[in-house]
Amino acid sequence: MSEVLTNPKAGYYINRDVFGAEGDFITSPEVSQMFGEMVGVWVMCLWEQMGQPERVNLIELGPGRGTLMADLLRGASKFKNFTKSLNVHLVECSPALQKLQHQKLKCVDEENEAQDTVKRTISSLAGTTVSWHTLLEQVPSGLPTIIIAHEFFDALPIHQFQRASRGWCEKMVDVAEDSSFRFVLSPQPTPATLYLLKRCKWATTEEISKLNQIEVCPKAMELTETIVNRISSDGGGALIIDYGLDGVISDSLQAIRKHQFVDILDNPGSADLSAYVDFASIRHSAEEASGEVSVHGPITQSQFLGNLGINFRVEALLQNCTEEQAESLRTGYWRLVGDGEAPFWEGSDDCIPIGMGTRYKAMAIVNKKQGAPVPFQ
Repeated sequence: MSEVLTNPKAGYYINRDVFGAEGDFITSPEVSQMFGEMVGVWVMCLWEQMGQPERVNLIELGPGRGTLMADLLRGASKFKNFTKSLNVHLVECSPALQKLQHQKLKCVDEENEAQDTVKRTISSLAGTTVSWHTLLEQVPSGLPTIIIAHEFFDALPIHQFQRASRGWCEKMVDVAEDSSFRFVLSPQPTPATLYLLKRCKWATTEEISKLNQIEVCPKAMELTETIVNRISSDGGGALIIDYGLDGVISDSLQAIRKHQFVDILDNPGSADLSAYVDFASIRHSAEEASGEVSVHGPITQSQFLGNLGINFRVEALLQNCTEEQAESLRTGYWRLVGDGEAPFWEGSDDCIPIGMGTRYKAMAIVNKKQGAPVPFQ
């Protein structure tokens, strides 16, 4: 899965823009500017709870085209004390997407007369510094930190296990005689079995007994520990928004190309692979990693956006726009907060549900010193 998505030469994310109507799938920030604005409200509220520190690292993992961060900065640009405190760090492994993010954030590279100093990149949307990294570990520590992970965890590689007569076997990819790929079961336990045992330890026997397949994401556990260690030492918090479940996941791996589901093994590298996020696993990983943090949620995206005031935002925007813009705003609003059962979903051949409000969930991990973050109180 990681090879298909991030191989340096042929990885799905590496050389192209895969987002939006012309790409393979649409994410919440692409649906409406209000999504990034509401995440901005959350970040500002947390910054206030942190005591309005003068310098903050604002990190986004897998920023896509940079739409969420652009809407966040543009929406917050009037709050000068807040934007002045921000050092924006984008964790992105794709050179093609880094270029798109640079454009989207209207970045200007400052030339330095002194050759020994590092040139700075400034987003003209809010006058904040912006820098890029391929891994979270590369972002400098030592400052209070706010991390945004929107539709990042769902792209982390998973391991699947299937119940067989000899016990749990890992599902693996093999090459058939005709050189095509096929799924097979491992003949004996694999290294990832350790993570299966860890995941089963957090679940009830009843929960496990109902399943013939289990999905485990070691990278999600490791990333959660990295995030928690950073928040424990530097203060701050993380917001995770993704589609998933608050419990053990059986079989959710999917491939999407041109807004349609396709076979997972069909032409690897040409379609997006993703899997449901196991929010319970993230919570347990966070709580085991440190006693300095508290975990809140998951709550639905609809509850998250509603409690942050998206209803008031859409009303304000509708006051001053054309009928065409108003229609776009209403459609965007319902896609973000609807439950997928809305009548206009019928007949659509787009595989992304019209209503993302209940399928997507929000979870926050924060340093205990700050108390519960909005809107999880």
